[in-house]
Amino acid sequence: MKRIAAIQMASGPNVSANLTEAGRLIAMAVEAGADMVVLPENFACMSMQDADQLKHREREGEGPIQNFLREQADKQRVWLVGGTIPLFGQDEQRMRASCLVYDERGVLRGRYDKIHLFDVLLEENQETYHESATIEPDNRIRVIETPFGRLGLAVCYDLRFPELFRRMLSEQVDIFTLPSAFTAITGRAHWEVLLRARAIENLCYVVASAQGGYHVNGRETHGHSMIIDPWGVVQDELDNGSGFVIAGIDMDRIKNIRRTFPVLEHRKIPCDITHDR
Repeated sequence: MKRIAAIQMASGPNVSANLTEAGRLIAMAVEAGADMVVLPENFACMSMQDADQLKHREREGEGPIQNFLREQADKQRVWLVGGTIPLFGQDEQRMRASCLVYDERGVLRGRYDKIHLFDVLLEENQETYHESATIEPDNRIRVIETPFGRLGLAVCYDLRFPELFRRMLSEQVDIFTLPSAFTAITGRAHWEVLLRARAIENLCYVVASAQGGYHVNGRETHGHSMIIDPWGVVQDELDNGSGFVIAGIDMDRIKNIRRTFPVLEHRKIPCDITHDR
């Protein structure tokens, strides 16, 4: 049985320090038996201001953050889901929040650019988030064939949009990975219930790698990285701070649940709407 680990960090604005910490945690996860490792959103940099992220943009295939991911995958002989990193897009004033997936030889196997952007005001503490000011969204899903099953990629705020996961399910997904930096407020309210819902309604594994703790920029992230099986059972969880969670991915369990509980075959999408007069 293959094992997947989700890394949890409390990244700061120093890219070099963050990469050192990520490398340490990847090595620990591999030592614990991980065949695939998932890094959190913004693992390489949680900047003081959102616009500061633009300073670290890279062209696809070039730059120190991508070199780190490539080298770690090859060195540790592990599949690596690279959280998100800032890449150049079409808009020179913004960036793509890109999740890159490398195989065990450091070969890039897929890229997903975040679709849904977090533009909200949290009334509880009056924090505002305006990701669309610095991030250019994409509109394409990404599903990758791996030795562990078919992998569907999503990032953080995507979690709130079940239709995205249903669309990936139509591509025969077995596992969803979700690098995230959920806020402490929204995380306490919604994180686990949404993750378990995505696992249950799609009968898939969900591997959620989170930022977790207090950051130099004054923000607090929820943490609680976890791996959830297709029945909605949490296999491993880390509440806060740096570390990782790890669990086996049992393809026979997916097949058995889908066979004995064929809810996915029972889906009906009504085409017509009747309006009362």
